[in-house]
Amino acid sequence: MSAVAGRPQDYADLARRHRQGVDYRIVLRRRAHSPVAVIAPHGGAIERGTSRIAEAIAGEDFNLYLFEGLPPRGHFDALHLTSHRFDEPECLALIAACEFVVAVHGCEAAPDPGVLLGGLDLALRRRCADALTAAGIATLSEGHRYPARHPDNVCNRGRRRRGVQLEWTGRLRGGPLEATAVQALRGALIAAERGLAAPR
Repeated sequence: MSAVAGRPQDYADLARRHRQGVDYRIVLRRRAHSPVAVIAPHGGAIERGTSRIAEAIAGEDFNLYLFEGLPPRGHFDALHLTSHRFDEPECLALIAACEFVVAVHGCEAAPDPGVLLGGLDLALRRRCADALTAAGIATLSEGHRYPARHPDNVCNRGRRRRGVQLEWTGRLRGGPLEATAVQALRGALIAAERGLAAPR
């Protein structure tokens, strides 16, 4: 049983207490040609707007994984698996084959609207931050509550054991700058993908 009332400790714990297809669902879209995975481990009704944002970033180009809480039981405490405990097997299998992993989350923090960036892939994190800043989106990469440096954070469990976590603040999700931020990040990921394919 969870050490915190209602909060699952791992996927097996969550699956014992909740029913797939009733309390939550998993969406998986593979793009065999792409080394990029965009994931929303707290999608649906868990962290508002993160499924929509992850889908928009992935588009038809990148692998997509969503773990979605379904109303009315899709609330934060019941289905929120802490990122360093997020071990749902389909997600881990997908990202294990990907060079770049980007996890989309939602938070209530400053700067708002803006994106707080974390994760161990410093080069990709910088690329994403630069793209967002150039598009007029406020970013913060250090000195916030979501550094995502734990090696077991799901964003860091791809093929290279490093990834990027994007915490979208409340007013950015669903606000007038959401589409701008999405396009900036898509551009950054397409550039990263092309850089990987370029001859060295």
